[in-house]
Amino acid sequence: MRLQRIPAVWLVLTGIFTVQFGASIAKELFDTVPPTAMVWLRLVTSAIVFLAVGRPRLRGHSGTDWVIALAFGVCLMGMNWAFYQSFARIPLGLAVTIEFLGPLAVATIGSRRPRDLLWVALAGLGVALLGFSRTRLDLLGVLFGLVAALGWACYILLSARTGQRWPGISGLAVASLVGAVGLAPPAVLEAGSVLLQPRVLLLGLAVGLLSSVVPYSLELIALRRMPPRVFGILMSLEPAVGALAALVLLAELLSPLQWLALACVVLASVGSARASREPGTPAPL
Repeated sequence: MRLQRIPAVWLVLTGIFTVQFGASIAKELFDTVPPTAMVWLRLVTSAIVFLAVGRPRLRGHSGTDWVIALAFGVCLMGMNWAFYQSFARIPLGLAVTIEFLGPLAVATIGSRRPRDLLWVALAGLGVALLGFSRTRLDLLGVLFGLVAALGWACYILLSARTGQRWPGISGLAVASLVGAVGLAPPAVLEAGSVLLQPRVLLLGLAVGLLSSVVPYSLELIALRRMPPRVFGILMSLEPAVGALAALVLLAELLSPLQWLALACVVLASVGSARASREPGTPAPL
């Protein structure tokens, strides 16, 4: 069946599940492949696929075009690296919840509607509840989650600028290459000869396809056929799907208070997406 015949909602939901299950698989492999090396393998996979498909034209671009693409690549690298460092230390569902504060902030900052402050307050309540959770959270993992949230916010802004100056997925292809090159030295230093093992390369390829190539491709198709507001509401399910994927694959259990915190952020994201008239943005790669 051609992807165009599949309802757009199912395409988005499939992308959400592949992203989170890909992250769960990556976490399960951290004893073999450290987080930095896993992110690098993911970026290499997406760079190769997007470069092959997008075939970006490197000539004819201004200096500003290149600065934006390079900044996008650095942001892409830092966001994913911080996110992987976060869920290496805290449950995946909570890491996704914290990271989701980034797009929520972008959706609400600058708004002049008083009701949008309610969504900010609800998200803030969710974060506060995490602090009162009886389960002890690794502070460094939480801080990395906040860095990832900042990276996702920057990703949204730079993604729009990149799309205006680079056609199709060519800007994303260049950004993925920049991220892969930039992260190569620390990844090689951290993992060493492990990166040469065929099994590790195959696992990295699988995570890259699940977490980057497949979801982004599905989202591109879906966004052509659904309102951005609906897309934003569906993307708000990511924290819950991340917690579910971690429960199934990693046996990570959240406390009732942590589930309540997650629900607050999800509801705040849904409310913000319903009220927003801005274009939707794809999940981070």
